[in-house]
Amino acid sequence: MVIDYEVRGGVAEITFDNPPVNAITDAFMDALFAALDRAREDSEVRAVIIGSAISGRFCGGLDLPSFLRGAPADAHRIVGKIYARLSDLQFRLGKPSIAAINGAARGAGMSIAITCDVIIAADHATFGYPELDVGLLPAIHFCHLPQIVGRHRAFDLLFTGRAFDVQEAMSLGLVMRQAPEAELMNEARRYAATLASKSPALMRLGRDAFLRTAAAGYRERSEAAVDLVSTVFGMDDCKEGLAAFAEKRKPVWGQK
Repeated sequence: MVIDYEVRGGVAEITFDNPPVNAITDAFMDALFAALDRAREDSEVRAVIIGSAISGRFCGGLDLPSFLRGAPADAHRIVGKIYARLSDLQFRLGKPSIAAINGAARGAGMSIAITCDVIIAADHATFGYPELDVGLLPAIHFCHLPQIVGRHRAFDLLFTGRAFDVQEAMSLGLVMRQAPEAELMNEARRYAATLASKSPALMRLGRDAFLRTAAAGYRERSEAAVDLVSTVFGMDDCKEGLAAFAEKRKPVWGQK
């Protein structure tokens, strides 16, 4: 099982458990969708926490070796799941969602976290967008990151691919609060309990209105991001970047 599901005190806990780094596959995304659907349909669930069972690892992003082996249609499908379908499910969840980042979050792991309403992180958590280093583009983050952190800071994070710590993430407005890893889930549970104590009808109505305002046009932009990444799949530099990652070497860009 790559994802565990448990309800505690009206809060659904969706926990990634796909060692060693919670790499994202089709099966992983399907399990996440099933868990979100289950939480949405359960009237007893009033908030959702998404976390990880692997110490120091929230999600390392796409399973690049399997991504490399797949056909372009397979790659298009999984990117569509991460960029478009996941956002749709979060928009329709009707309940607040919290990402509890207990360690490294990279690439598509950042894409999952950012669909949540709130991010709480461990004090040693790190973040990054390394897609360009492996021949891909962090296209979905073009849609929202400039609005959160500003155009120039977003460009720095997305185009250098550098890792950054939780203190910087908080200063940028990506992370709402931090806690020691041993206390992270308790902190997330306390926050979820506060949200779960509100009127579920008002929470649903208010959250829907908030997302319509805050994410206006996001669906169209996410579809454009899927198309952009699908275009990248056919490029020589994409093939070279993925091959270099699999072979543990530096890519040689611009080669036919």
